[in-house]
Amino acid sequence: MKSVVISYLVCNKSKYHLKIKNVLAMQFSQLILQRYSVRSYQQMPVEKTELLKILQAGQYAPSAANKQPWHFIVVQEQKNHEQFSEIYHRNWFKNAPVYIVICADHDQTWRRQEDGKSHGDIDVAIAIDHMTLQATELGLGTCWICNFFVEKCRDFFQLPQHIEPIAILSLGYPADEKRPDKQRKSLEEIVHWEKFSL
Repeated sequence: MKSVVISYLVCNKSKYHLKIKNVLAMQFSQLILQRYSVRSYQQMPVEKTELLKILQAGQYAPSAANKQPWHFIVVQEQKNHEQFSEIYHRNWFKNAPVYIVICADHDQTWRRQEDGKSHGDIDVAIAIDHMTLQATELGLGTCWICNFFVEKCRDFFQLPQHIEPIAILSLGYPADEKRPDKQRKSLEEIVHWEKFSL
């Protein structure tokens, strides 16, 4: 039976690859539409296996010159969770079962030669996006938070100067009954063909 399947795949290689490509494309299209900023969570723990999958999604994100200038700090134990929940001034934040603090290591970031621009924020953003999409695929929800108390966060973890907390991901199982509709600008507003114009 196995040889028959292999023969079929060899004979129909182009059709098989096209079919797989279409399935993967459909799944990704659905995934990016399903992801949204979750601010209401069920009070149930996130399994360690699921959490590791999300962290690995960030681990495998691309980065400039493959520097991988990131650190992911997971906060979920009750004592730390209660204290850390004061880092962001929204009541809903306290109900998220897990926090992931994503930091940039500015000693490791690639810098553009022309103007010295650090690529750290961009690299970290890509890693965060990977994690949010992986969480969505697993049925979990996230909210990407940047408006937190940065110095309190630094003090909480005793971060050295070259390690900057860029964002916090709240993580857990969504309690929302309905996923909100996405409001996005039209392509006509944001895409420019061959030249820039407003």
